[in-house]
Amino acid sequence: MEKPIKVLSELKFEEIPKSSINRFWLEVVEDGMGVPIKIPVIVAQGNEKGKVVGLTAAVHGNELNGIPVIQRLFNEIDITELKGTIVGVPVLNAPSFLRKKRRFLDGVDLNHIMPGKEQGTVSQVYAWRIVNKLVRHFDYLLDLHTASNGRINSYYIRADMSDEFVRKMALLQNAQIIVHNPPSDGTLRGIADELDIPAITLEVGNPNLFQKGMIRDGLTGIHNLLGHIGVTDSEVEEISNTTVICKRSYWIYCDKGGLLTVHPDVTEIIEKDQKIATLRNVFGDILKEYFAPERGIVIGKSVSPVNQTGGRILHLGIMK
Repeated sequence: MEKPIKVLSELKFEEIPKSSINRFWLEVVEDGMGVPIKIPVIVAQGNEKGKVVGLTAAVHGNELNGIPVIQRLFNEIDITELKGTIVGVPVLNAPSFLRKKRRFLDGVDLNHIMPGKEQGTVSQVYAWRIVNKLVRHFDYLLDLHTASNGRINSYYIRADMSDEFVRKMALLQNAQIIVHNPPSDGTLRGIADELDIPAITLEVGNPNLFQKGMIRDGLTGIHNLLGHIGVTDSEVEEISNTTVICKRSYWIYCDKGGLLTVHPDVTEIIEKDQKIATLRNVFGDILKEYFAPERGIVIGKSVSPVNQTGGRILHLGIMK
């Protein structure tokens, strides 16, 4: 018989046994019938007191690759060698996960309104409690994401590369691309930085599915970090010399509507004035061709043919 999982209203590490891995349901808010909305939390606590590493996934309800990354990590932890604590939250945005939607119940993107408000809207209160019930406990944060609907991503990292330790956290992931991204932007990573918690965002592939290769790569990078900071005895793999570091990035958008074909592949380096997309009308006539405004690398791109005015074409990273 499956062992009952304890329900908590607060996460108190001092009450969790050492040298153990425990699963909890953490109450966040209540729904319209007064029933608690709970999120799953896994806590691995070593025998020795040490740093607390937080891993979060599915802050957008359709971004799933981070879930098995966290599941597999806890299956691979040797609790007898653990120094400190690892906290995994496979699904942070439970209401949206159940609805297979990116945004919260009120249509708001949770990852744009952090730290939320104690007294606010539905999404603001949810965000505030996530920060105060979970994130404040962490010494490090790794927040796992994917692309959104109709788009695909490389395996890339968002990090404040001006911070020496955060830079090291990012490089240890051995990702395809790292994008320098100042943190004060309303994201979970941003609020962690404001709380003096070193944090990076891992963009691990595509939405609404599990990708074995991306999951494996994300897991390897996390093991690297855990070994580097001494929380586990994981062997740290050599930092890749093929990771492309971008000083900035931006999306290129359509200024007309129609059926869009984006030509370059993800991680492809494109040159200034190279053709990147073709837009046709519903009869198949070419309406417009789009060209790269400058040299860069394709971090992500649109794969949905139907693209109205203002739709995304590709995410261009500008290399150092």
